Amino acid sequence: MSKNIFSFNKSKNIDEILSNIFPNKGNSQVLFFILAILYTAASVLVAKTAGSHAIINFLGIKIPFSAFTGVFSTLANIFLIFLAVLYFKIGYFTSLVFLFLQLPLLFMGMMKRQNPNNIAGLFNNISTLLVITIIYINNLRINRYQEKMRKIAITDALTELPNRYACTELISELINKRERFAVVSIDLVNFKNINDTLGHEFGDKVLIEISNRWKNLANSRKTGTIEFVSRLGGDEYSLIIRGYNSCLDIMNTVNTYETELERKITIDDCDCFVTACFGYAEYPDDASTNTALFSCSDAALHQAQKSNNSSRILRYNSDLLQSEKMMEIERKLRIALDNDNILCYLQPLYSISHQLCGFEALARLKDIDGTLVHPSSFIPVAEKTGLIDKVDIMVFKKAAAFLAQILKTGKTDIVISVNVSVRHLMKNNCVEEIKEILKKSGVPAKHFKIEITESIMIDSDEKALNRINEIKNLGMQIAIDDFGTGYSSLSYLQKFPADMLKIDKSFIDVMNSSEASQKYVASIISIGHILNLEVISEGVESTDQLETLQNIGCDYIQGYIWGKPMPLEEAGKLFNA
Repeated sequence: MSKNIFSFNKSKNIDEILSNIFPNKGNSQVLFFILAILYTAASVLVAKTAGSHAIINFLGIKIPFSAFTGVFSTLANIFLIFLAVLYFKIGYFTSLVFLFLQLPLLFMGMMKRQNPNNIAGLFNNISTLLVITIIYINNLRINRYQEKMRKIAITDALTELPNRYACTELISELINKRERFAVVSIDLVNFKNINDTLGHEFGDKVLIEISNRWKNLANSRKTGTIEFVSRLGGDEYSLIIRGYNSCLDIMNTVNTYETELERKITIDDCDCFVTACFGYAEYPDDASTNTALFSCSDAALHQAQKSNNSSRILRYNSDLLQSEKMMEIERKLRIALDNDNILCYLQPLYSISHQLCGFEALARLKDIDGTLVHPSSFIPVAEKTGLIDKVDIMVFKKAAAFLAQILKTGKTDIVISVNVSVRHLMKNNCVEEIKEILKKSGVPAKHFKIEITESIMIDSDEKALNRINEIKNLGMQIAIDDFGTGYSSLSYLQKFPADMLKIDKSFIDVMNSSEASQKYVASIISIGHILNLEVISEGVESTDQLETLQNIGCDYIQGYIWGKPMPLEEAGKLFNA
């Protein structure tokens, strides 16, 4: 194990942990010793050449060996300058020691040996001393600036706690070392009220007091675990807990922080009390990446905020994230409704002889980034949140506008099927909304078919029958969607004024897997024909399915084999094909 990781594991103080996550990286110790050795070697050569009377014959020129003294002296001083530049304080003081050790030798050479060459060496050393001192002073200024920038980068300006960046870097370090830890997301309850009533300056002082309490608690090691508290922004904090043995240890630690928070806070002779909600997730049990851990702990936090229980501390579980996804989809759905980003896609409807006779209008949710959210994700959310009627109406309007344009071309035999949810159908103003769309589009009602699921026949029999009769009286057709997946009661079928049955895709998928499955589909078609209903098979995707449906007398085909759901522009091109 490296020294850095060892010290990281032993760090218990928040500032120590920060120092180990973001160390001041210095230059290699090997280079330091190399420069020191080179300086020593150059100094030895200075002494050797200064006292030498030897002469070197170079290309016929006689050069005294002592002439190289200045060269080696300059090299020695260059090595000292490198030490001062590259190694800051230790380099500067090491260079000072070398220079001050040399001064007595130079003076002795001048006084005892009457060596005039030492005068140049003395001034050379003095100039080097000035140079490295200037370098050191400049490095002090640079270092102070770097420390200031480092502090800005990793600490919160208001509270001086570690910030979000420092928190995420610590999590990354712990994940790399595969150390078990918990991430706790913290949100102060109704802190906005303090800012609104007592002012933001007062609120800032409260945040500073809370941060100091939690930092002192983390550094005190009273909890028996190792904690790292950081401020993410506003009234949001994060707590990373290490060194625990069980979930009980985590709960005890969080409880300690909650207790510390809830002690009375007195600012400017004004008392206030603050509480918080806590949600936590563990690595690696709940998530294995930085982002996922925050998502999980945030999901637990949001659930704790909504909970009516006395406990404000919640552990993440997978159901919570599903709830968060639904909330996110609901948000996207509301934005799409506000910005008219619910699209109308049309899937072609063909007769069994492959004659285009209409379309089914389908809702598609366009996200703000331009991508499409799958209907299986947003339709259940729309139904649960009561937004489905708005989705229905938006699709209906766009389908009507499209159909109005098609009818102008002389294609008068086209019908568009529009899905209407049970919730929408039961609204008191449902029929009025449909009338308004027909009036504005100018499309006759006979060109529309309303699709409802068979479950409506069970859920609200009498009211549903009255509402469907109202729609029929407008001149629209009625189709029973997903037939066979519910009760499929013949008595209800006889009561409802339907024109068409749609066999659910789930039956078409297994139709050719056994003789019994095929007979079941054939019996639905027969029932429909006995009741004078036309029958559509949904989700037809293969040739063998098509052949079977042709043989058992199905009337219409809808599926990928002849056409996928497509934007309005592409659907319009089918009439020019």
